[in-house]
Amino acid sequence: MNQQLPASSDPLARRPLLRFARRALRNWLERHQHPFSFWIHLIGIPMTIIGVVLVILYPAEWHWGVGAFVLGYLLQFIGHQVEGNDMGEWAGIKRLLGLPYVAIAPRWQKKDGDP
Repeated sequence: MNQQLPASSDPLARRPLLRFARRALRNWLERHQHPFSFWIHLIGIPMTIIGVVLVILYPAEWHWGVGAFVLGYLLQFIGHQVEGNDMGEWAGIKRLLGLPYVAIAPRWQKKDGDP
């Protein structure tokens, strides 16, 4: 007996990984609205990832990987200073410790009645 599932109006309902990725991207874009912060993150994030990969694949040349990681992370830190919010890692740690944190800079937060 071949039964079909009812068609959902939401194509993401049957794709939880895609739904998660879209939600994560939407949250990331909301936290990086300043153009400088956005573009510096597009440089810093890959540089940080490349740094980790270099340390793992070429441990004898660890200083290049560490340098790339630190520079990439520094670029992201500068982006968040310009943006006016905490870095995702710091916001998560502060939230766990019950400390105040800035998830989205006040200038980008929607006010009541905003579309």
